[in-house]
Amino acid sequence: MINDDQIKATVSPFAIREGEIKTFDGKDGYVSMNQIVHKINIGHISDIHFAILDIVNEFEFITSRQLFQILTQRGFEIKSQDKLNNKLEQLIKSKILTRYYFNSEEGKGIYRIYCLEKMGKYLLTSKEEECHWQPSDNTKPVSMIKKRLAGNQVLIAFSRKVQAFNGYTVKPAITAKVAGKTFKATGGSIKLTKNQKSINFLFEVIRREENWQKKLVERMRLYNDFYDNFVPGDSNFNAIPQLILVCEDDKHMPEVFREIVTNNVNIDKIRILYTTDLRQNADSLENVLFGFKLNPETNKYMIENMDLKLLEN
Repeated sequence: MINDDQIKATVSPFAIREGEIKTFDGKDGYVSMNQIVHKINIGHISDIHFAILDIVNEFEFITSRQLFQILTQRGFEIKSQDKLNNKLEQLIKSKILTRYYFNSEEGKGIYRIYCLEKMGKYLLTSKEEECHWQPSDNTKPVSMIKKRLAGNQVLIAFSRKVQAFNGYTVKPAITAKVAGKTFKATGGSIKLTKNQKSINFLFEVIRREENWQKKLVERMRLYNDFYDNFVPGDSNFNAIPQLILVCEDDKHMPEVFREIVTNNVNIDKIRILYTTDLRQNADSLENVLFGFKLNPETNKYMIENMDLKLLEN
């Protein structure tokens, strides 16, 4: 597998493409639990397969590259991406996992997305592991899946490249008290600890989906509710977390900022930071976060890079 910094893509694979649809690429037909138990008994389904299943359950949607990175980081010896793909194929044939790809007028997407199947849930619950998957989860729209995949990439990048990294939550639940709503940050959250001091980063992934501007404003109103009424302990945060908006590309960052300012949904208690998908491929994440500030000479907002030593490798 090539390193992140060797990726030459100029457009994020998790950006929205016009007319894009999700296409089934799994296995049709019936597989019995007896067949799966037999495969387990003879060693065709082993500990590594269960480790894959646990990760897919945790992240809901994930690519094989992301799986490879997480497994390697957790100490599993996967010799190559091809070896992992073979194991994924075994799980698909047993209907433990299923697979999709994205298709548009531009052609097929370059990667496959893996998620649970019915037999996967049966295996997890038999081990008394928490699994909230239901068949309707696999019908989620392209935009929701791409937000999850972009969020995965951020969590993996920070866990691999930031020395102060001290854990992540894939789907942190955030409570907007006044609205009486609980929602989940689409990009997850991470905890960073250095010199016995900790800070949490909260990631919200923004995609150029249909009516994305309206959806952004609605989402920011919920975040405003959370931050305006925050007290230590809210949503399992001991201190107020730093919100980071994950945009599709460099042009998207000012587009998002403009919508926030013009709709008066900026957050008073914190300075919102911004990043993009492809910037997570850098060797170091010290310079991947950006903010906007008002230039007093021109009375216009300008973007500035936030050089954060906390994010050094």
